[in-house]
Amino acid sequence: METDFPFHIDRSGRTARTGAADHLRDMIEQILFTTPGERVNRPDFGSGLLQLVFAPNSESLAATLQFTVQASLQQWLGDRIEVGEVAVATDDATLRVTVRYRPLLSGDERTEEFVQEI
Repeated sequence: METDFPFHIDRSGRTARTGAADHLRDMIEQILFTTPGERVNRPDFGSGLLQLVFAPNSESLAATLQFTVQASLQQWLGDRIEVGEVAVATDDATLRVTVRYRPLLSGDERTEEFVQEI
C-alpha cells in the first residue's frame, strides 16, 4: 500500500493509503499538473502542461503539448510505465488529458482521463 494523493487523513485518523494501480495513476496526475520549478528540491519535475494551455490554439501547440507530456511521463515514470498515447483537449476552462499506458509490472493496458479546471 502507498500513500494516497492528494495527501489526506482517512476515517481512522491515519494517512490515507491506496493500492498500486491507483498510486500509479496518482503519480501520473502529479506529473501532468505540476509546473517545473514548483518543487524546491526537484525544479525540473513536472510537465509544463498548464503553462502551454494559455498559448494560442493551433496544431503545432497540440503537437507540442502531446510531446511535452509524453516526454515528462517517460522521464519520471519510464521505469514503471510504457506510455502509449497522450491526448490533450481544452473546453472553456476545463483541461482534459487522456493517457493510455501500460504498467511494466502487470502489462495490462490502461486508459485514464485527468481533468483540471484552469
